[in-house]
Amino acid sequence: MRKYDLVCFDMDGVLTKTRSSWCWVHECFGVDNEEAYRAYCNGEIDESEFMRRDIRMWLDVKPDLTSSEVAVLFRDMPLTDGIQETIACLSANGIRSVIVSGGIDSAAAMIAREFGFDDYAADELCTYEDGRLTGEGRLVVDLRDKGVNVRAFIEKYGTTPERTVSIGNSFTDINMFKNTGLSIAFNPTDPYTSEAATHTVVSENISDVLDLILADEE
Repeated sequence: MRKYDLVCFDMDGVLTKTRSSWCWVHECFGVDNEEAYRAYCNGEIDESEFMRRDIRMWLDVKPDLTSSEVAVLFRDMPLTDGIQETIACLSANGIRSVIVSGGIDSAAAMIAREFGFDDYAADELCTYEDGRLTGEGRLVVDLRDKGVNVRAFIEKYGTTPERTVSIGNSFTDINMFKNTGLSIAFNPTDPYTSEAATHTVVSENISDVLDLILADEE
């Protein structure tokens, strides 16, 4: 019998080759959010203000930008190799897969739809009725505690923390790790993430996590 029922994947830097879906949009519009990123990391601004500053930079370039236009940009976003194989294998073993990300929801929705994830949680871009961005974002996944979303998925899919796996790459994923029986740091960006995880995997292919998830079948 399988040991795990649910795998929670971070998106940015785990399922994508880019640092984040936010940064991908910045790159597409030729803007740089390093100042806001430093301010967030230093605790000078909260996540809602961080999103607000990011979106404002896009609107400075294209004032009538719509959510649909942002979603189209993700079609060319480079993704990590092996996602299809990984999700198909997990599904074949009766294991559900979800995305828990502080990235943009339309990117998470695209990846979930394309590769067969069961669900996702990610931050939303607020819009007017005609689809134009208002300049605000709706916080769905609080980077200070992604464990909240993991626990919600555990409850939704009727399993337990012990039978859940989390996969992340940065310190913002550590609270995910604390809420699951198995945690995997995939190409970690800092030593704290590796130290907090059960295992560390450094690879160009996400399917390399499968051995760890399926090895300990009961």
